[in-house]
Amino acid sequence: MSAKPIRKAVFPVAGLGTRLLPATKTMPKEMLTVVDRPLIQYAVDEAREAGIEQMIFVTGRGKSSLVDYFDMGFELEATMSKAGKSLDPLSGSRSNFGEIVSVRQQQPLGLGHAVWCARHIVGDEPFAVLLPDDLMFGTPGALRQMVDAYQQHGGNIVCAQEVPADKTGSYGIITPGDTRGNATEVRGLVEKPKPEESPSRLGVVGRYILQPEVMTILDAKEPGAGGEIQLTDAMAKLIGRQPFHAVTVDAVRHDCGDKAGFVLANLAIALERPELRSRIEEFLAAR
Repeated sequence: MSAKPIRKAVFPVAGLGTRLLPATKTMPKEMLTVVDRPLIQYAVDEAREAGIEQMIFVTGRGKSSLVDYFDMGFELEATMSKAGKSLDPLSGSRSNFGEIVSVRQQQPLGLGHAVWCARHIVGDEPFAVLLPDDLMFGTPGALRQMVDAYQQHGGNIVCAQEVPADKTGSYGIITPGDTRGNATEVRGLVEKPKPEESPSRLGVVGRYILQPEVMTILDAKEPGAGGEIQLTDAMAKLIGRQPFHAVTVDAVRHDCGDKAGFVLANLAIALERPELRSRIEEFLAAR
């Protein structure tokens, strides 16, 4: 029996972005631009490429601009058209009717809680989760690669990368099993282990494909590391009950929730743009 298609994606975007203050005092971190597009658009574009039909934003207070961004800007477009300017730069910022929906996370109780807030919209379908501040740059996109793996293996898929030994305390870490191609069987998951207690250096990064049964586990609202409701803890309870694999994707990850990572992402994306590359290279060569 073939796996159910992945039609819906959850974007947990209610966080305060405190690592990027003061810029995020009045602006959602997901609206910060990398070159000329906000982080949320990179994530939505990646989801669209992977065949996602419905984007579910889990938002908080002060985050309405995330949904507004994907509305048609009638006045702007009318003014540009009248002036004979191309509307191509706006093409990625428009959504089709019904493509974007949002739900509020009333309290900041962790990633697991944010995902749980989308339970009624997800329903009984498998779904993806994308963390927009993890900018994944590759062709095809990271989620497209994960969907391809999902079609082969079914069950649950997480995106994984090798992390430095002294950074395991910042990630969910996998106890690995057999590896076939870019997919490794997940035999265990632990959230933010100390380096000396970590089962591997294979860390889960901001992309997931999950079965709807994870919502039932999240219903219990059991606190984990940091007193928050951890998605990793809920996923760990699916191991052995459903197929579970970690996929190492061919993509470069930039942690744009971190100031240095955000700056490096701007440089890396700018260097991929022919109209910007020469000026960036000249600047870097002169340093």
